[in-house]
Amino acid sequence: MTEGWRVAPLIDFSELVSTGPFGSMLHKSDYVSDGVPLINPTNIVGETIVADSEKQVGSAALSRLQSYVLRAGDVVVGRRGEIGRCAVVGMEEKGWVCGTGCFFVRPKPALNSHFLAQLLRSPLYRDQLEQASTGATMKNMSNTTLAGLPIAVPSPDEQRRIVAILDEAFEGIATAKANAEKNLQNARDLFESQLQSIFATLNQTSAHARLGDLCERVSVGHVGPTSEFYCDPADGIGFLRSQNVRRGRMDMEGLQYVTPDFHNRLRKSQLKSGDLLFVRVGANRGDCCSVPDDIGALNCANIVFARPREKISHYLELYCQSPHGRSQLLGMTTGAAQGVINTSSVADLVVPIPEFTERLRAVAALDEAAEEAGQLRELYSRKINALDELKKSLLHQAFTGAL
Repeated sequence: MTEGWRVAPLIDFSELVSTGPFGSMLHKSDYVSDGVPLINPTNIVGETIVADSEKQVGSAALSRLQSYVLRAGDVVVGRRGEIGRCAVVGMEEKGWVCGTGCFFVRPKPALNSHFLAQLLRSPLYRDQLEQASTGATMKNMSNTTLAGLPIAVPSPDEQRRIVAILDEAFEGIATAKANAEKNLQNARDLFESQLQSIFATLNQTSAHARLGDLCERVSVGHVGPTSEFYCDPADGIGFLRSQNVRRGRMDMEGLQYVTPDFHNRLRKSQLKSGDLLFVRVGANRGDCCSVPDDIGALNCANIVFARPREKISHYLELYCQSPHGRSQLLGMTTGAAQGVINTSSVADLVVPIPEFTERLRAVAALDEAAEEAGQLRELYSRKINALDELKKSLLHQAFTGAL
């Protein structure tokens, strides 16, 4: 560490390192719509604090939570989920209350609040906190871990210098990232407009058919317990779930595998190349893709799949991605509490079927548009990733004395 930087546990630089109130101190009846906001991890957005109108407390609760009322300059730190999520309390948030899912640190005058917040976000210190946290599904950090975190702190003047450099650099990075994200969305919108334009024309000029009449079968994948049949990828058969189906592509990240014996027992949910897959429920309901050629044996759970008779899977996949196809499909969901796409929703989908040459022309045009949009998406995704890495690199340099 750079000469002259003092190394000590965080608590030595702080007046207070406190956990938010226990759950028993807060009840649903304490929440009001016009009270004092609570700060939980979900309220820490980026590097700022955003109030939740549904998580505010009235005067009675506030009086017993005085020990958790925040001051300007406090640093609020999420204690579960994304380790290192934190924000500095400003004058606007002064008087708000630390929630049960957070800690708050009250630095002594020798420790700059903004320096501390950037330090906790840096890869070096986030890694230390993650390693000391517990929980397989969601990380949980203890007060002892945070308070005992060894940190290296330079003089107040050096802290201010580092914060000023980071603020200026991060402002430029944020602008560049916002532009890249806008361009990324524009690339998505470009392909969407092509889909809309081509299928709007085909809907007016072509004959139509039910998707079910174009298919050998429309079925739903296995519904029931499966986790006991999961196995090592080297020994198993790919087992698709809804999270593996995205618009126009199969996402193999997180793909589970089941034993060959279980796969053989589930003959009705075995997939073939060219099958159309549809997400039944959830935020991605209606997303559709086709099973690629030569992908090998596959099975599925809780997915609607359709098996076209002719080799028109790709055309049908493109139609189901189009705004017209999606709106038609989503309009046929069932269930009052949660919309569900079932086999009849898919089978009753009405599809424009142009003549063979016109269909080939439409597919070729859309494939070209998809390739162009894909190249743009890849370009801007790389730029966004590079900007994220640059930010991490600057944070690493700042807290290893190399800035």
